[in-house]
Amino acid sequence: MSCASLQSQDIEEDVMPHGSGLSRGDKRRNERLARLRALVPPQNAIVGIDLADEKQAIVVTDHDSRVLARKRVRAKAWRLGSVLEWAREVARRHGFADVTVGCEPTGHRWRVLDQLAAGLGMPLVCVQPLLVGRARESEDYTRDKTDDKDAVLIARLVGDLRCYVPERAEETWARLRHLGARRERLVAAATANVQQLRDLLECAWPAVLGCAAKPFESNSWCAALTVVLHRGNGRPERLARMGLARFLQAVNREVAHWGGRQIWRRIVSAVFTALTDQAGVSAQRAGALERACFVLADWHATKRRLSEVEARMVEVLDQLELTDLVSSIPGLSTVGAAAILAETGDLTRFDSPRAVVKHAGLCPRENSSGTKDGRTRIARRGRPRLRLAAWRAVWGAQANNPVLTARFYHLTTRPENPLTTGQAHAALAAALLRWLHVIITQRVPWNEQIASGRIDLSAAA
Repeated sequence: MSCASLQSQDIEEDVMPHGSGLSRGDKRRNERLARLRALVPPQNAIVGIDLADEKQAIVVTDHDSRVLARKRVRAKAWRLGSVLEWAREVARRHGFADVTVGCEPTGHRWRVLDQLAAGLGMPLVCVQPLLVGRARESEDYTRDKTDDKDAVLIARLVGDLRCYVPERAEETWARLRHLGARRERLVAAATANVQQLRDLLECAWPAVLGCAAKPFESNSWCAALTVVLHRGNGRPERLARMGLARFLQAVNREVAHWGGRQIWRRIVSAVFTALTDQAGVSAQRAGALERACFVLADWHATKRRLSEVEARMVEVLDQLELTDLVSSIPGLSTVGAAAILAETGDLTRFDSPRAVVKHAGLCPRENSSGTKDGRTRIARRGRPRLRLAAWRAVWGAQANNPVLTARFYHLTTRPENPLTTGQAHAALAAALLRWLHVIITQRVPWNEQIASGRIDLSAAA
């Protein structure tokens, strides 16, 4: 038997056990390309648009990125309907049936263009700005950038199917996304207020920070600090003349504004004792405490707005009939789930749980070649705010979810390739996203036996 036939037999033995030889990733990629090809058919010309505020660059090309016509207009995105009709006429004059519109997802303008294109019966796809930047470098290696050239590059990437179908959110999901963006900004503002307030107190009046184990989480401490800063005018020692009884009464009236029902006497008494403590930079005390009073008021107002936004997010989950499903995951709060879903949108648009993880940038980024295996890290692509929302949700859920607790222990203590705490939390965040995809797309509550792997659904099927 010849050497070539022996090699062919070896190859057949390697391929046959895998059936078609296609992985799940290959099949999903083929399906995605088929969907894109339906939107970018060969009989359609391609309209590449580089969107801006008032100056738009439009180009009509074929699938080989040969330019058929180009135009520059000074108009807002809402006035591009006539431009799209012009592009359709150009395409038909060159023998094409219709056009496919391609653009970068620039701010809100692509949504305006998407609505105009849908009204005219034109398919629209988006191209990632990162791909346009890299295509610009590969075009002539000069990194030359103009709006007209970018429009051609967008059209070329669309013709190569280096594009994606944008999310077209239903009204309720769109509302949840806007509320999530608002909540994220308020969380950042509240965190900044706390950090600034801590710095000011450490400089001017450090004794008050030791009056509670977690002062900024104590309603009694916050109410006592409010009384001191509002009445003391930068001089806390002046309130010592009130006496402890009157100070307790003042704080008791204030604590309801911070969401408390009654004061914790030990904490308030410790704040009263700290009134006469002179530790801190004396020259900065009056000014720093006056500024701290403003920051405390800002923080209080931000917390109130944050509670209102979170209540509205939970209301949206009720409208989507998802509250009971997400609440079935032990340790995951309804607000935490709403924050995640505000970033993912409708999870039914994802083909698989892994697609959601990739969307968050939490999927492993393999680094291997031949016999060499490099260090694997998470991709960190996709939506950073989704990654952050999942990360925050894991910190609250881990201690109260038996599956996450066991998984964290296993990942950090296994004898081979143990993960660091941060790596393990990233793995748990990815698992949480996969759970949410399954329970929402299949409309089933969370099951501990399935989540822990004790029940193998593939074997049962």
